[in-house]
Amino acid sequence: MLLGALLLSTCETAPSLVEQVKQTGKLVVVTRNSPTVYYEDVDGPAGYEYELLKGFADHLGVQLELRLPHLFSQILVAVQNQEAHLAAAGLSVTLERLQLVRFGPPIQEITATVIYRRGQKKPRKVEDLVGSELEVIGDSSHSERLRQLQQVTPGLNWVENYEDDASELTYRVADGELQYSVADSNLIAINRRYYPLLGTAFPISPPEKLAWAFHRSADVSLVEAAEEYFAILNSSGELQRLQERYYGHVERLDNPGAARFAKQIEKNLGKYEQQFKAAAETSGFDWRLLAAVGYQESHWNPNARSPTGVRGIMMLTRATAKELGVQNRLDPTQSINGGAKYLRNLYGRLPSDIQEPDRTWMMLAAYNVGLGHLYDARTLTKNQGGNRSQWIDVRERLPLLNKKKWFSQTRRGFARGREAVQYVENIRSYYDVLVWYTNQRDAGENPEILEEPTEPAPDQKPTKPSIPAPSSL
Repeated sequence: MLLGALLLSTCETAPSLVEQVKQTGKLVVVTRNSPTVYYEDVDGPAGYEYELLKGFADHLGVQLELRLPHLFSQILVAVQNQEAHLAAAGLSVTLERLQLVRFGPPIQEITATVIYRRGQKKPRKVEDLVGSELEVIGDSSHSERLRQLQQVTPGLNWVENYEDDASELTYRVADGELQYSVADSNLIAINRRYYPLLGTAFPISPPEKLAWAFHRSADVSLVEAAEEYFAILNSSGELQRLQERYYGHVERLDNPGAARFAKQIEKNLGKYEQQFKAAAETSGFDWRLLAAVGYQESHWNPNARSPTGVRGIMMLTRATAKELGVQNRLDPTQSINGGAKYLRNLYGRLPSDIQEPDRTWMMLAAYNVGLGHLYDARTLTKNQGGNRSQWIDVRERLPLLNKKKWFSQTRRGFARGREAVQYVENIRSYYDVLVWYTNQRDAGENPEILEEPTEPAPDQKPTKPSIPAPSSL
């Protein structure tokens, strides 16, 4: 009886899992390298799920320790074997996985979609995949969905790849090396900017929730802590702001636009790269951001001219050029220097409570619509209960400046606020592509992006181009 009492006392006083995490001072997470999950950026660790994980670790008051297994199939196994406290790896919540692990609150919604190379025959339905070359990540949610489809389409077959990651399969499809694969919609949205030949065919499942995976033990304290953390993120709007930061702009640049931009990079960027770099030295901006602004303004055309009289690569007005000391707006060097100087001026005039990256996005909006109209949008944001220092909130109010009901309440009146939002999102996409392109180039890779194809006629047999495509992310 005494032994039983001691055992009962021990069980009652054993620390919960969340208490153990706090006692050890670290949260161990198994994850993977992916543009949508975790990667090393020029400024250090980054990624949508990484940001969430770091915030969760901070919420618990512990350090974050990441572990990256070699194979995707090892991720859930690590959680089942309690080698990690949780898995955060772009995991879809599926029936099969619910038998293996416990999922926390959803962090995102995606759709698993068949991908193909534009210019090749586009599959329209599952039956079109029969007899084709189809490859997916081994033991992934995609293979689980395909097994379900195979029950009604017995001829459907595929290869399960246990070595490559999802980005590599996406690249192989865009390159023409692989006929078909399946990718999540968030990864497609990011990668199609770098691979204009990447095409989407059809979804193989309804929208699915992504969530973190936990061990299926009776101790749910860590899951409850995650639920509390995400409740805070949702109520504060931080989760939405984080989604906007990583995904708010990626679908703005469609495939034809990406293809045109890619060809402009190859054709014209070299003519003005040194001027952008020199302007970056004096202004303190990344030269590729300046180049992205220049492309959005004029497609790097030094002779560009708008109906309103703004001219040059950075499309300066006559009054702005005079203020900046630009004597010839058609001179590329003067235009780029003037544009960079004007951006720096706008950046410095923004209120100090606007932090990065919101400060840069609002600076860009002001370059397009004017600082005064940006202030009007910030005022509307505050009046409507939003955060006027957050781009995601101000972005919602800028289009209101197009409507009399709203601009009549502002100091400066009507403005093309909707266009300003599109302007900023385009530049963000152009900048991301330029960073990818120049990093590949400077690392000795071949970042050439293929020309935009056309769909083959129904009776035309598509051919596989032999031009090389960029390396995978």
